[in-house]
Amino acid sequence: MDGFNMFVSNKDIVRSDAGTNVSAAAQSGSQITAPVLTNNTITGHVNIIHNAPSSTLFRPPSETTQTSATSSVILKYKERICSEYQCVTEYNSLPGEHVLLSERYTQPLILQRHRGQKEREEEIRSRGESFQQVLSARSSDDSVHLNSLFDPHGHGIRPSAVILQGNSGNGKSFTVQKIMMDWASGDLYKGLFDVVFHLKCKEINRICGKKSLAEILSCSCSLTSDQISPVLQHSPEKMLFIIDGFDELRLTQDINDMSPHTDLLQKAPAEVILCDLLRGRILPESFLLVTSRSTATDTLSKLLKGLQRFSEIMGFSEKGVEEYFQKFFQNEKEIRKAYTLVKTNKTLITACSIPVVCWIICTTIKERLETTADVTSGLETTTSIYVDFVCTLLKHHCQGLSQSIPTLLRSLGQLAERGMLEQQVLLDEKSVYETVSDPAGNPFLCKFLFKRRIHQETMFSFMHLSFQEFFTALYYVFLDEEEFQREFTPLFPIDKNSIDFYIRRSRFSAVVQFAFGLLNKDVRRTLEKHGLFVHSETQTHLKEWILKMGQNIYTYSGEALFYLHCLYELHEEDFVKKAMETCKRINVYHQDISRTDCQVLLYCSQFCQCIEELNLSLCTLSSEDFRMILPVYHKCKKVSGLIIVDVSSDSDLDELINALTSEQTLRSQWIDVCFIFTTFEYCYLHLSIDEEIRLDVEVSSDSDLDELINTLTREQILRSMCIDVDLQFTKFENCSLHLSNNKELFSIRIGTSTSLRWLTLTFQCPEPINIEWAKLTQIILQEDSDALMSVLDSFSELKKMKMYLKCLSEMWTHWILQIIQNCSSLTELKVDADFLLEEGIQILQRSRTRPACSVTFEGFICNNQSRKCTSFVDHRLSCNQKVKIHLSSSGFSMETL
Repeated sequence: MDGFNMFVSNKDIVRSDAGTNVSAAAQSGSQITAPVLTNNTITGHVNIIHNAPSSTLFRPPSETTQTSATSSVILKYKERICSEYQCVTEYNSLPGEHVLLSERYTQPLILQRHRGQKEREEEIRSRGESFQQVLSARSSDDSVHLNSLFDPHGHGIRPSAVILQGNSGNGKSFTVQKIMMDWASGDLYKGLFDVVFHLKCKEINRICGKKSLAEILSCSCSLTSDQISPVLQHSPEKMLFIIDGFDELRLTQDINDMSPHTDLLQKAPAEVILCDLLRGRILPESFLLVTSRSTATDTLSKLLKGLQRFSEIMGFSEKGVEEYFQKFFQNEKEIRKAYTLVKTNKTLITACSIPVVCWIICTTIKERLETTADVTSGLETTTSIYVDFVCTLLKHHCQGLSQSIPTLLRSLGQLAERGMLEQQVLLDEKSVYETVSDPAGNPFLCKFLFKRRIHQETMFSFMHLSFQEFFTALYYVFLDEEEFQREFTPLFPIDKNSIDFYIRRSRFSAVVQFAFGLLNKDVRRTLEKHGLFVHSETQTHLKEWILKMGQNIYTYSGEALFYLHCLYELHEEDFVKKAMETCKRINVYHQDISRTDCQVLLYCSQFCQCIEELNLSLCTLSSEDFRMILPVYHKCKKVSGLIIVDVSSDSDLDELINALTSEQTLRSQWIDVCFIFTTFEYCYLHLSIDEEIRLDVEVSSDSDLDELINTLTREQILRSMCIDVDLQFTKFENCSLHLSNNKELFSIRIGTSTSLRWLTLTFQCPEPINIEWAKLTQIILQEDSDALMSVLDSFSELKKMKMYLKCLSEMWTHWILQIIQNCSSLTELKVDADFLLEEGIQILQRSRTRPACSVTFEGFICNNQSRKCTSFVDHRLSCNQKVKIHLSSSGFSMETL
């Protein structure tokens, strides 16, 4: 029986003069094959399949009208979406204030895979540059764009539901707003989705009574339920529902006890209808995009219909942070200042991966720029940024929590401290539930599922280790006096003789710095609004502790920066002044110095009259950072060690050297600086100020070398000065040249890795000299002693020569005696060697020198008869003795040193 005869009897067929008239009533979803092509009146939701040859499809007027009306509604809906979603109201916006979405939205890093425990720990523990490298590795391997969220899987199957997971403040809702805006504008999912509806779970929580899906949607968009109903029936397979904030959905009954609702028009409580939509009971052909925090993802996954795809917003990559700053500030100069300020702070640049933190920091810097052009003094404190972030989440992401804020934060602090003591960043489910009453609803915690053979294991963490450290500090400072003494004091005793102290201090340094930041007056005032109060005894104890620590700070180079950071976080001028009086010497030897460290040093130094000694030996700074701390130099009686400075431009170099050499305060002390050029590869300049000026310069070609040296010895004005220059080769590996021009005497030292370790030549130069220095260096590197002899013989003004040999062998002994005879201008020759071999000493014992030439040899001799030492590493053995040999016209003599 064909489809037509299934539903139509003979009495339903009415004939007319114009032809056969057919009136058919069809059930929804049925098919009718009509024997005639004209004068048909068909009612019901009908799909017409036309198979007659050489014919034209006829669409009933009612269907055409319906399609046209639906398209018109969708078009108006898109226009309204573009109008409503193009602007953003920020947390601190005043009434009527807004910014364009395009001026804020930055594509976050989105991954479409689960990460294992090792990867999670790596992300949580790493900071600064290493954290950015981790994100960069994730970005290059797995990151996706918004337009590919619904791309088919490898087998060509398109997911019907996408989970978009992310931590609080990571930009889930912002990303949803971007999706809605781009879809309505025709820039996203064109041809894939005709309609996209946006449901916010926060708003669903406020819907009372029983509603149909159309009525629920009307509460969230500009359309009425009457307009929405036909839209829902129009191509549901090209419809996307975005459910934003599933973790915030308040379920009044267990999801497993909910009665199923499959009718589109059926009414039920809003959360029940939403769960039926998620399960695919309503509009099963439609697509879903659901955002949620990790704490609710496992519940969501059990609800969702069909083939799912897991995606996670990780926040901003380093490139994303920079792009956000560019959009926020727009002024190029402000962008550079602000971004550089944050990039050099390991803690803040790490936290900036969280978009809300990025916004807080940019807002703080912008406020500073509006009051002063100088942002080099930095943000107030790192602690204040974290407090602002916590307060933002408390206000906007903690509605419905059963605990009071003080109880909530104390339980988080207790959990954080336990993890710190056990050196754990991934916390087991049992410990978390024992400490925090509602971890699933807590916006400060993240939840992970890991595969364990045939099972799953649930673990929690804070967003990053730095937040765990912050909450640990919060826990300590809000203890009462008795609890504080019991828990904090044993961890950080004043007696620092124990190695355990340094290991613990290294692990807890950020915790202690946060603790001092929480003592800041403005920070305390903010926290007091949430019912959190720091006991005065706790403040007193912490301040006494840091004062005692400062009394012996110089001995330990790692302690100095820690001490200064604690004072900076406290940001209390009177106390910092008192603390700096006890800290007269600052030792930052061989430490990695960031711009934040320079800001801290500059801030603390302004509160003391004088610094006895500042040791920045082997610390590397940018030219901007070095310029920043120059005022600190003015307060120092003594500056120790060689500082390395990266120079990015000629003007930077000129400005810095002129500042160091022209200012009386700086010229009165010994300063040693090495400038590394970033514009010239393999090039540096060494400046030393101590009555005379000495320079080091690295050169890359023979012509550069010859030109530089000959210029220094040729020009009268330079020959009259005391100049000391190091020339480092990029062409010759392990080779350097040191040039010293001391008015009438000109010296050059050539260093190599050959048996002739270095050779120093000193000339009496009343007239300019012109020598092929690169050729001379090449001869030494080739260990061609005959060619070297020939070159040296040609130097009529050579007055002194000093050599450093690996061993004084028979060959080198004969060579030295020969040069003494050949070079009549030579008046002094000194030879240093690791070892003076017996074969060389025997030759010297039989030799004499010219009357006008003084010759000395210094090195070790080995008295071991069975195996002679020849390597410098053996010189401390008891068989070796250091001696000095004098060779003159009278003969040979040797003394023991």
